Amino acid sequence: MAKRKSHNLKWVKETLELKEDHHWQSKDGYKIFVAGRGAVRFDVPQDWRFEADDESFKFTDGEPPDDNCRLEVSYNLLPKADWRDFPLMGIVKKLMREDERNVIEVGKVVKLPRQTAHIVWGELKFIDDSEDREAYSRICVGIGSGIQCLITFDYWADDAEAVTPVWDVVLESLTLGLYIRDPRTGLAFPD
Repeated sequence: MAKRKSHNLKWVKETLELKEDHHWQSKDGYKIFVAGRGAVRFDVPQDWRFEADDESFKFTDGEPPDDNCRLEVSYNLLPKADWRDFPLMGIVKKLMREDERNVIEVGKVVKLPRQTAHIVWGELKFIDDSEDREAYSRICVGIGSGIQCLITFDYWADDAEAVTPVWDVVLESLTLGLYIRDPRTGLAFPD
């Protein structure tokens, strides 16, 4: 299945048959999410619900409001420049410091080793005011191959053991700026 934007900024669903010798691979129990022909790619649980809006893509483990966690991603194309020294650690720390929820704990910021991208993420714990319940929020910012992405993951504290492996798979499979000319094959070529 491929998503593409038309000129009126509405998402159009399009189903394509994969070729027999396609190269798409994901972890067992997961499916592949690709936005912008490969600007952003990662694996998400097979049974999670997907929703696209004008500025982001959302995945939930159930139909809202009965969902227990939400993964959201957005991305931007960057102007040609050397982004290696961009202060991602400081940006993520600032995002966590300035979070307006009832934050009760801020974790450390982690840098992921990648050859073609700079990826950092952090976690905070907060009290969800609507349910008076502890929750976590993870924030990831990545820059690579002319793409900047923001990924957030919110979940209840008592579901942490069950859902944090999803975050690990998302970050492990995260690829930026590897463009796919033909989604039926999954082959990536430089443009």
